[in-house]
Amino acid sequence: MKTDLINLWLKAGIIRPRQRDLEKIKSMINSAETNAKVLKSIKLNEDTATIIFREFYESIRQLGDAKWWLSGYEPTNHEISIEALKHLDITEKVKLNFLDRFKKIRHDINYRGFRASIPQAMEIIEFWDNCASDILKILRKEMS
Repeated sequence: MKTDLINLWLKAGIIRPRQRDLEKIKSMINSAETNAKVLKSIKLNEDTATIIFREFYESIRQLGDAKWWLSGYEPTNHEISIEALKHLDITEKVKLNFLDRFKKIRHDINYRGFRASIPQAMEIIEFWDNCASDILKILRKEMS
């Protein structure tokens, strides 16, 4: 990530310098993976689509948090957590462009009473299925 952006976000208080805490990072990664595994066991329908969407988003956000902690920073909001993932070099890099839309849908769910549709939930599940393993690989490599 570009140094000028990091400096800007530090000045704005969007990220804070922190020591790398490998146990905390491992915990975030494990939590994201476990949550995703549990979510996949829930039958997707109109009643569960919102919960599934929101919790997959949360798992993705946790991976962004882990990326910041690995870089020596603590994010102060989920937007910046998601931003950390957009700069990763993964096989399906173009799918990282979906993150902003996912962020908006999650915002509408949490603050406007919006209900996620089955296709929206399927899309975030597909994102996890196609991108999470590459993201996890990068994070684990940075931990060693």
